[in-house]
Amino acid sequence: MDSDAQPPRWKTLLAFAIIYFVWGSTYYAIRVGVREVPPFLLAATRFLIAGLILYGWSVARGERSPSRRQWVSVCVLAVLIFVLDYGLVFWAEQRVPSGLTAVIMATIPVFMALSEVVFLGTQRLTFRLAIALLVGLAGVAVVVSRSIDLGGVPIDRMGALALIVAAISWSVASAFSRILPLPPSKVMSSGAQMLAGGAFLAVASAAMGEGRDFHPGAVSSGAWWALIYLIIAGSIMAFTAYVWLIHHESPSKVGTYAYVNPVVAVLLGYFLGGEGLGPRVVLGTLLVLASVVVITTMKAKRP
Repeated sequence: MDSDAQPPRWKTLLAFAIIYFVWGSTYYAIRVGVREVPPFLLAATRFLIAGLILYGWSVARGERSPSRRQWVSVCVLAVLIFVLDYGLVFWAEQRVPSGLTAVIMATIPVFMALSEVVFLGTQRLTFRLAIALLVGLAGVAVVVSRSIDLGGVPIDRMGALALIVAAISWSVASAFSRILPLPPSKVMSSGAQMLAGGAFLAVASAAMGEGRDFHPGAVSSGAWWALIYLIIAGSIMAFTAYVWLIHHESPSKVGTYAYVNPVVAVLLGYFLGGEGLGPRVVLGTLLVLASVVVITTMKAKRP
C-alpha cells in the first residue's frame, strides 16, 4: 500500500461502516422480500439489475468485456455464487429467521479454509483448523438441534441444510476465483458474474414455475423497497465500498466484516422482525463467531 496515497480517514470509516451494516442488514431485507416475492425470482431481479448497472458502468469507462474463455469462468462462478449460494439463501429465508441465516452463513471462512486445503493447497488441515471447523459446526448444531434444551424453537432443518450448502458453494467459488481466468477489473468481473448469475436465477425461477401464481400488483411497497435496497445498497454501494477497501486496507482488516455482519443481522431481526434472541441464538452465534475469529487469524501454510 502506498503511504502517499492514503485516503482521508473519514472515507475509510465510511467504507467500513457500509460493509459492516449494509451487508449485515441485507439478510433482513431478503426476509422482507421473500414473504411476498418468490425467492429465486427476487434474487434474479436483484442481480440482473445490479449486474446490468455494474457491467454497463464498466463498459462506459472503456473496460474490456470478458473474453470467451473468461465468460466460461464467469458462468462457472455465477452458478456457484448466485444460484447455489444466493438462490439457496433467498429460499432458506422463507424458513429460517434472517439473523440465524447470517449466523450460519458466517461459517463461510471455515469452509473457505477447507477449500484452500482441498483445491489450492495453501492451507494444511491442522489441529487448530479442525477444532475451528468443529466449533463452527457446533454453533450450527445448537440452533438446529431439537435435543438441546436451550429454549426457543430450533430452526428448520431443510433451511439450515440449504444454508450450509450455500456457504460451501461460496467457499468453493472463492477458491476457484483465484485460479480461473477472469477479467482484471474487479468491477467488470463482478458485474459480469452478477449479470450471468441473474440470468441463471431467472431460468431456475421459470423452471420452478415461480411466476405462475405471482402477481406483482399484489406486492406491498415494503417488499419493493426491500428489493431496491438490496440492489442499490447491498449489491452496488456495499460492493463498491468493499472493492475500494481491498485496495486501501489489509485483507485481514477488511475481513472483519465476517464478525460484524451476523451481529447486525441478529439485532435487526430482533428489533425489526420480532425474531427470537434467547440462549439458543446467543450460544450458536458465539460459537460460530469464535470459529470465524480462529480461521481468519490463521496464516496460510504450504503443506
